[in-house]
Amino acid sequence: MADTKSIALSEKQFQMISRALADPRRYEILQKLGSKGTCACGDIRECIPVTAATLSHHMKELENAGLVEPERDGKFVNYTLRREVLSAYLEKLGSI
Repeated sequence: MADTKSIALSEKQFQMISRALADPRRYEILQKLGSKGTCACGDIRECIPVTAATLSHHMKELENAGLVEPERDGKFVNYTLRREVLSAYLEKLGSI
């Protein structure tokens, strides 16, 4: 397992993550990324039946919340789950 550095979340980022995870599709996308590590947008779309525009919207929300890291390759995008952000979120949620 890779080392994950501990990070502190601002209240704003904590709230953005909470809103992002409130959508069942986004949670499903994170599950897919968690099992694969890095995943192309097209591969995500094959598993989750949504339009390209809808998937783009969901990915942007996850990116804005800091949960995924995009890597552009020409016109294609690969996404990686940022486990350190998810861990920080869970830690802060657990301290309530």
